Order: sequence, then structure tokens, then C-alpha cells
Amino acid sequence: MANLKPKLFSVMKSYTKDQFIKDVISGIIVAIIALPLSIALALASGVSPEQGIYTAIVAGFIIAFLGGSRVQISGPTAAFATIVAGIVAGKGMEGLVIATIMAGMILILMGIFRFGTLIKFIPYTITTGFTAGIAVTILVGQIKDFLGLSVVSDHPLIETVDKLVYDFKFINTFNGQAFLVGCISLAILILWPMIKRPKFISKIPPSLIAVIIASVLVKALNMKVNTIGDLYTISNALPKFAMPAVTFRGIIDLLPSAFTIAILAAIESLLSCVVSDSMVNSRHNSNMELVAQGAGNIASALFGGIPATGAIARTAANVKSGGRTPIAGMVHSVVLLLVLVILMPYAALIPMPTIAAILFMVAYNMSGWRTVVNLIKTAPKSDVLVLVTTFALTVIFDLVVAIEVGMVLTAVLFIKRMSEETLVQGWKLIEDENDPDSISLRKVPENTMVYEISGPMFFGAADKILGITVSEEMTNLILRMRSVNAIDSTAINALNTIHDKCLKSNVRLILSHVNEQPMAILKKSGLFDKIGAENFCAHIDDALKRAEE
Repeated sequence: MANLKPKLFSVMKSYTKDQFIKDVISGIIVAIIALPLSIALALASGVSPEQGIYTAIVAGFIIAFLGGSRVQISGPTAAFATIVAGIVAGKGMEGLVIATIMAGMILILMGIFRFGTLIKFIPYTITTGFTAGIAVTILVGQIKDFLGLSVVSDHPLIETVDKLVYDFKFINTFNGQAFLVGCISLAILILWPMIKRPKFISKIPPSLIAVIIASVLVKALNMKVNTIGDLYTISNALPKFAMPAVTFRGIIDLLPSAFTIAILAAIESLLSCVVSDSMVNSRHNSNMELVAQGAGNIASALFGGIPATGAIARTAANVKSGGRTPIAGMVHSVVLLLVLVILMPYAALIPMPTIAAILFMVAYNMSGWRTVVNLIKTAPKSDVLVLVTTFALTVIFDLVVAIEVGMVLTAVLFIKRMSEETLVQGWKLIEDENDPDSISLRKVPENTMVYEISGPMFFGAADKILGITVSEEMTNLILRMRSVNAIDSTAINALNTIHDKCLKSNVRLILSHVNEQPMAILKKSGLFDKIGAENFCAHIDDALKRAEE
């Protein structure tokens, strides 16, 4: 617990007035960027627009206050959109609250038990695959609003394939005016960053420009285009505390979703921390960041928000705007609170095609398609299989299935790869004059067989160990284990079988150069005593002498 110290407490020791001004300015700029994104991501998640703002306010403030990063900006992100929409459709808003609270608790426990560094064991191919898959699901989910389709369904459309099918089914309801507004919004989002403009104007995000222009266009020309106000009731009320009704059955049903939210939040937030560290020449506290993410998500759920995590784009904007301490993140939340109270009613004027265009850009930026193409071209076939499988399952089913299958598939392929690295060879096969320990430089006693085992001895390689032959013509069997750095219970069982064969054939089993971990396991299992301490030799020369006796 000693290392769980928020970064805010460290930076305040040398905090200056100049840095405070920079943090306030940066916080205001980031809030302007976060405003349309928070609304768009809330709608993509199947909740009301203000809930995205609630998330950025509550979770953003708490995570900045408690976080392990100097510059992290947290709030709703696209990674959660699909899974949140699925939970809301299946379990309602109360189910989402319970799942988010459980995810927060899991994140806090991960931080307390120092799991921050273990996130690196989630393969890059899985994170790349499901991120690209999420991008596709977001894109498909916005086709309806971008084209102005009037889709009618007897049940909520959650699955990506269902959404696509219904888009084609109702393509005859295409709204040209909505499509025009969507195209104009998309053009602004793409072209605005390319246009040379004064420095003070360059700070305005293209999403805000698109929202203002499209809203004015639709209102002034009285265009028949759905706006947020046409589809949702917008509230500018402050977030209110509400405790959900919790049941044991509900906890069990939502546990997989809670773990998925927690893992996603951990990956996204720590990845954002790593990126920002390189930008400000700092080093984050991963475990404290996980605790902060957990606390932020619990608070967000209790005050009407949705899951939150570190947002890479907003964090980068914070750094570029001069933010260097958690104060910037806290200011960003306070500014959004003021916007919620004063300006939120005007969000009703935002056209839905503009929201779709903003999410198109979010999907494109998070897809990492160049990385996907590069991995398919250069990565081993097993990695490509994991990438494609995770991507396909994310699009066709959901994130929970994708991560579960991806991890299992990765583990199986890793075991296969490691088993191929484990070799059991008789010395008669080794002829290396350059190896001073080679059999070619030694005399093996009569009726003695020497096998050299290379690589980890584990369940995936147990069949190779059992392939060692024991015959009545032999008097000694030497297993040379200098290249064995690890052993598991399955391999111990295989060695037990070899030892039993040796006893039946009156053959002495001798082990040479047993490393620390295998020796500890052999002693713990009792096999060390069965074989006898006198039959464990430090070097192959000692083992050969033992065989001569």
C-alpha cells in the first residue's frame, strides 16, 4: 500500500502559479473537446446524452484527483460503447450500474495487489483485434443515422450483424437531407485540421465546429433531419446519487461483463499513461492509476454515468495545451459541469447525422487499420489467427466472447509453440566439436544411456519425456537437465513414470545439472527422495562417474 500515492500529492510540492494558469487553460480546451465526444459516445452506448457528460464530470474529476499519471484525462470512450449498449438492452440501466460498480471494485483490487504490470501479458494481437472490431461495430451502428434511415424493429438491435441487415432492409427510407448534413459534418471533421488558421482558432476542435455549423444549418433551413431533441429528452440537472437494487443472481449474471469492463479500462488507461509518459518525460504509477480508475467508475455509476477510462486523444490534447498536472483534468470536469447546467438544453439542436459523422471519425482513428495490415503481412501465422479471430468475434458476437476465445486461443498456441521448443535427445545424436561439454569429448560407461532435455518441461512436452526408452540391457539412465529452467506437475508425473520403469528394469536413474526451480519442485513432490540425493549430480562428468560405480 506504501506505493499507492496519487500523483497530485507529489506534483503539488513544486506547483507554481504559472503552471496553474497553464493547467486551467488546458482544462478548458480539453473540456471543449470532450463535450461533443461525451454526448456522441453516450448515444452510441444506448444511454441519454447527459449521461456521457456525467461520466466525464464525476469519473474525470476523481480519476484525475487520485490517479497515478500527471496528465491523464478520463471519461467515456469508444471502447465501451458496444458492451454498454448490450448491457443496457439486456439488463437495463440498473444492470449497467451494478456491472460498472463491480468493475470498479475489480480495478481497485488489481491496483492494491499490484496487477498493474500484469496487463502487459494480454497479447498485442488481441488488443489490436478487438479495438479494430469495436471500430467496425461503432461505424455500422451509425449508418442508420448518417443516412437518415427510419428503421423499425420489434426488438432492440444490439448485434452488429442485425444492425447491418436492418439497414439494408430499410434502405428505401433513405433521407437525402440527413445524408447531406452528415457529409458536410464529415467534411468539416476531415478538412478543418488541414486548414491553416490563427493559433487561437486552431484550439477549437473540429467536432465542435461541425456541431455548430450543422445545427445552425438544420435550424435555419428547417430541414427534415432528426436531432438529439427529437429522439431524446435532455436534462441539464446535476448528477444525482442513486444506489441500485443488488441481488446475488444479478451479480452472477453481470460478472463476465464486469470483468470485461475492468480489463478494458485497465488496458486503455495504462496504454494512455504510457503514451503520455513519453510526451512529458514522466513515469506513471500503474497500480495507483488502476485504483483511481476503479474509484472513478464506481462514482460514475452511482451518479448516473457509464464506464470511464483514460482517453488517449484527450490526454494528448491536454499535454499539447500545456497541462502538466492532474489539476488540468480536474478543471476539465468542472468546466463540463458548468456547460451541463448552462448550455446542455442547446444540445437538443445537434443533428443525428453529425453525431454519426463524429463517431465515424472516432471509429477510423481507433481502428488502427495500418497496424492490422502490417501484422497480417509480417506476424507469425498463429498471431494472425488470434488477431483475425478476435476481430471477427467482436464484430459478429461481442467483446466478452472475443476476449475469452482470444485468450484461450493465444494460450493454446503458446503452449504448442513452447512444446515444439522442448527437445529430448539421446547423446548419440549430438556431435558438436565446439561444445566443451559435448559427448564427443567424453566416454560413456557401457550400458548407459544419456538423454539431454532442452526447454521447459511442462504438460505440453510430457509426451516427449515419456518417449525416453528404458530396457533391461541398460544399467544407468542419465537425464541431463542443464537447459531445463522450469518444470510443472505433469512433467513431474512423467518423470515418476520414467523412475518406475527404471525400478522395474533395475536401472539407476541419474539427473545431471538440475536448475533451481526444477530442483525445488522435485523436492516438494517427493521425487527427489525417491531417486536419492546421491543420484543428483552437479555436472555431467559427475553423473558419468556415478554411472561407472
